[in-house]
Amino acid sequence: MKRHYKILLLLALLFTGASCKKYLDVVPDNTGTLEYAFRNRNEAENYLFTCYATLQQLYDPTANVGFTTSAEIIYPNNLTNHPLMETGFDLIRGSQNSANPGLNFWDGENGGQAMWRSIRRCNIMLDNINEPVDLTPTEKARWIAEVKFLKAYYHYYLLRLYGPIPIIKTNLDITASTEQVRIARSPVDSVFSYIVQLLDEAAPDLPPVIQNQAQEFGRITSVIALSVKAEVLATQASPLFNGNPDYAGVKNINGQPLFSTTYDASKWQKAADAAKTAIDACTAAGLKLYTFNDPSVTVNDSLAKVLTIQNAVTMKWDQNPELIWALNPVFPDQGYATPRLTSLSAINIFSNPSTFAVPINTAELFYTDKGVPLDEDKTFDYSNRLTLRNGDYANRFYIDQGYTTINEHFGREARFYANIGFDGGIWFGNGKTNMNDLYHIEARGNSALAGPKDLNTLNITGYWPKKLANYLSVYDDGFIPVDFHLPLMRLSGLYLLYAEALNEVNGPSSQAISYIDQVRARAGLGGVISSWSNYSKNPTKPTTQAGLRAIIHQERRIELCFEAQSGWDLRRWKELQDVLSTPQQGWNIYETDAGNYYHPRTVLIPVFGIQNYLWPIKDNDLIIDNNLVQNPYW
Repeated sequence: MKRHYKILLLLALLFTGASCKKYLDVVPDNTGTLEYAFRNRNEAENYLFTCYATLQQLYDPTANVGFTTSAEIIYPNNLTNHPLMETGFDLIRGSQNSANPGLNFWDGENGGQAMWRSIRRCNIMLDNINEPVDLTPTEKARWIAEVKFLKAYYHYYLLRLYGPIPIIKTNLDITASTEQVRIARSPVDSVFSYIVQLLDEAAPDLPPVIQNQAQEFGRITSVIALSVKAEVLATQASPLFNGNPDYAGVKNINGQPLFSTTYDASKWQKAADAAKTAIDACTAAGLKLYTFNDPSVTVNDSLAKVLTIQNAVTMKWDQNPELIWALNPVFPDQGYATPRLTSLSAINIFSNPSTFAVPINTAELFYTDKGVPLDEDKTFDYSNRLTLRNGDYANRFYIDQGYTTINEHFGREARFYANIGFDGGIWFGNGKTNMNDLYHIEARGNSALAGPKDLNTLNITGYWPKKLANYLSVYDDGFIPVDFHLPLMRLSGLYLLYAEALNEVNGPSSQAISYIDQVRARAGLGGVISSWSNYSKNPTKPTTQAGLRAIIHQERRIELCFEAQSGWDLRRWKELQDVLSTPQQGWNIYETDAGNYYHPRTVLIPVFGIQNYLWPIKDNDLIIDNNLVQNPYW
């Protein structure tokens, strides 16, 4: 990316540093500078980037609800040093409250971004877009479309957290009275409709792809807008917002219902139509599922599948044909996802802290190599899955030969080996790309490879989110990360979203299953029907709507694992409470003997109830704006 665009983005981020006001920040500030801000094209472009600023600040996964609240990754809360913002990870420990909410995106406090201020900026941009006389009609139309998209996305982000929110279509005048500024919440379906309206207005004037990649990567395209629309409509159609009985009787202070408690099947049809439109747009723009193809690296089929899955996330975005959308800032936490692979890397605890820990139940989410769940595979000895077993020649590209591990690590699908780093598991990369000379993980006890026996340097479960590390990054006595941009949307996720919507509309169909099978085939798995028919203890599961729904949900959790998506999916499906009702476990990490190490131990008992599906509005905000009502159960 050219230095020009980086400077503009930095300016935008600096603008975001200002303190935020209350009353939803709906009154424009700095009105005396607006004439200057829109006096010509260049100044107006700077303001456009301030509208983008909050979006770009969402790059930090530790402040992303989808990343920190799904229990895919557990972060220790008893470290002597605190290099990361831990608020999001602590929410599943029961720390959320209405006095000082964690990840407060309503006010921009405690790890959250000030979404209302960002919406206000978008409105200012739209109000003043006609001022620059040197702005061409084509460019003006594109900028308006970009800002409408941003305005829609900021409303959508708030909606996913808070449900019914105020709709801020225009800014109030600076002379607005206190009562005028006290805005009430709008019914949730009205908010969804407004978001979709903005996306529909934006898409036609956005380019399908970015032509000037050096300067404009990260700006919004029509493909992004159409794909986000599909996700928005799927969210509206999902159980959290579509006829949820938990929110019956929730009303504004004037008695207006804020949720519809009547299920509307037509919402899924709208989501399916939008997803198909988005897929067609992706195809027309040249997007396709990524497959590993690096002529400088020689790998066999086993490793090629692993690298395909990893690189679908970590490949440079201008070389990744699957990437629909990512943000400009790079993923900042590769060292937290990477185990200590050499004695020298154990010295460099600041660049390679290695503390993103994956619980056992996330590792067990992945299928066997037969393409069905561990506990459904009739060829897999599930009851003896923790029995010790040594790595052998046949599995040498997944597990170090002769190293003692457990049955559960053998015979798994490629996505398991691409996503999960485990004791004895092969690690392709970290400076080694010769497939006959690769690192393997040694996680047991306080060996030199695991690092000193200290809570700041140990992974508390013995599993790492391998997919979040670029295989070309090196963490040794030196620190050479190869950066990537964590996807917000990938084509495989859009395929599975379409399949989900189709199944909710008509039940199992060949069309829905075909899109699931494309994602599975890329991972080296057989089709849904053949895999369940041949290997599952429940062979008819894909033939029922409920059965295929369960398959699609698990498929999305596997395919998009660690990508800040599962936390949002589990919320909209109303399944997060079930996931977090189970103690999160890891291995007995301080033991050096395999027989003692492979005993599950509880590392976290989550605290999650119905109230946690929606964020609380801060108590003080309810006092300031007495037209607001609190979310249910808070």
